[in-house]
Amino acid sequence: MLSHLALLVLAAPVLAAQAPVSLPLARQFRTPNGRLSDYDKQRGQALRTQQENRRPSSAHTNHPSSRSRTSVPATNAAVTYTLPVGFGEPPKNFSLLIDTGSSNTWIAFDASYIPMPESAKDAAATQPVTIEYGSGSFTGVEVIAPVTLATDLFVQSQSIGTGAPYDIDIEGILGLGPVDLTQGTLLLSPDETIPTITDNLFAQHSISEEVVSIYFAPTTMLSVVNGELTFGGVDETKFTSKVHYAPVTMIQPAGSYWGIEQSISYGGEEIMSQNAGIADTGTTLLNIPSDAFAIYQKKTGATMDQTTGLLTISEEQFQNLVDLEFNISGKTFYLTPDAQIWPQELNTEIGGQAGSIYLIIADSGVNSGSGLDFINGYVFLERYASVYDTSKNRVGFAHTAWTDAKVNKIAN
Repeated sequence: MLSHLALLVLAAPVLAAQAPVSLPLARQFRTPNGRLSDYDKQRGQALRTQQENRRPSSAHTNHPSSRSRTSVPATNAAVTYTLPVGFGEPPKNFSLLIDTGSSNTWIAFDASYIPMPESAKDAAATQPVTIEYGSGSFTGVEVIAPVTLATDLFVQSQSIGTGAPYDIDIEGILGLGPVDLTQGTLLLSPDETIPTITDNLFAQHSISEEVVSIYFAPTTMLSVVNGELTFGGVDETKFTSKVHYAPVTMIQPAGSYWGIEQSISYGGEEIMSQNAGIADTGTTLLNIPSDAFAIYQKKTGATMDQTTGLLTISEEQFQNLVDLEFNISGKTFYLTPDAQIWPQELNTEIGGQAGSIYLIIADSGVNSGSGLDFINGYVFLERYASVYDTSKNRVGFAHTAWTDAKVNKIAN
């Protein structure tokens, strides 16, 4: 099937490479069905265990001979970012969630209703597709169809899954993770990978770099357009610093995703030595290993709120908070005290009390040394723009106007 897809791309006319294309992301706040910390812990555990049958590799292009199926929660528990994507010709639009922790693209739709050009109908021979998620699953068939991302940005022949999601109330997912994560999802070709949308945009020369960058702003309202996804490079107008890159880690299982290595310090004291973890739009909180979490809780004086599963502090303790620092490949990034607390305007949306102060650092459920010790989730990515560079096998971060912003009343 992989050779078939390659032929489809090669047979198509070569398009002129263009400047990076930025697309607006619409954000909606989804009231979690349960505690945020439990959901994120579940996703983290699934991300670790799904790679148990995967042999270590130093790059995403080294495919394993076998791997377990994807088994991760399909969506961020609280913050959902969607992008309108057109399928078929003329395009029929669907709102797809963007996910850097998975790589398949699928829509919850009957393939027979996708408008297909005559030239593509013969190429639409399908095979079963299945993707298991920690909070649901997707089962359907593969279809080769044109995909339109913007007026001047499209993939001529993209493998997508079409069918029925189970216990996932969304229209579909746009997978932005490494291509290796698609292996095992085609039931008749379990050893093959499926070129991602980013792969195909680069292969047909629609973008000059196989790079995706993502910009978020802090969550303070239930629904708003305040994010941006850029294919083919970065939108420097959103950055207030140069992009600092870190190589994708060789440590597994983090190295199978957009994995990096970092250490964490609080108040000048290291609470987590250099370990491997990932940047993931599908995770809400900042998850750190249990041993580091215990030190952080002790230093902040926080207590565990059983209703939300989050640490809570008093106003006096908040005034004593200091920056949480991350050393990533020789560069220090930080979360200010304001960035370490959950948006107070949304306390009741997660089952919390209005006016309370909840911290967004959560226990990953494993001690340091698991091979995927931390997840820099949405609460980190809303303070730093992130760049995912397939061609150079690296992940980058840049400061934005929101890095030092104060968005909570108590911080103003």
